[in-house]
Amino acid sequence: MRKNAAEGAGSTGRGKGTGKGSARAVAALIGLGAAAYTAWVLEVVLSTGVNPIETYVSELAAQDQPLGGLFRATDFTAGLLAFLGGLLALARLPRHPESRRPWAVAGWAGITLFGAATAADAWLPLSCQPTVDPVCAARETAGLVPATHQAHAVSSSLAMTGALVGIVALTVAARRYGRLAPLARFGPALVALELLATVWTLTAIALFTAGHGTWALGAGQRLQVLLVAIWLGVLARSVHREGRT
Repeated sequence: MRKNAAEGAGSTGRGKGTGKGSARAVAALIGLGAAAYTAWVLEVVLSTGVNPIETYVSELAAQDQPLGGLFRATDFTAGLLAFLGGLLALARLPRHPESRRPWAVAGWAGITLFGAATAADAWLPLSCQPTVDPVCAARETAGLVPATHQAHAVSSSLAMTGALVGIVALTVAARRYGRLAPLARFGPALVALELLATVWTLTAIALFTAGHGTWALGAGQRLQVLLVAIWLGVLARSVHREGRT
């Protein structure tokens, strides 16, 4: 009986160790993904020829840009890391019944979708810069650009939809279930700012599509993706902290 009890205790210890290890892996993947997702800030020190106030972030990775390959690589890396982190978090849920709650499941599913769609973005680049090049804009309006333009619009929309679902759902989960303390503390403010940045970006895109100028489209979108990266960093810190305890 003593031997069986000791074996049981050892098994429990191994289970806890495995759980902590997987939590640290999720935190590392999400944290590294957040860092890669901010690679566009390199435009501050690199000569990209792109106006950050007026242009889409994705135009940095356009096929006709000299540094397009660099930004496509960082986008793919960010998406892949976030996808793997979200997938691993979902895989952990069956072993942690207290985490298997609707808001948590929806949130991690959103992060997984965000990662997959962001990685897909890198393989569906724009061929030119519609906010900068009038010829490119005219060709896009006339449907004379490669199909990757339409596919990129779809993957970008899916990526941001996944990010918003993840940001809102996991923040609600942290507050409602009493977990992920840093996220529960800072998440609501980040959610509010992200929603405002999203409204700004969508409004500017609608005005640009209607031919009424860019309305600082680039600034709004850069704020939007920066807030996603900051929120992912807070999530990574929260998961790592909870994993240690």
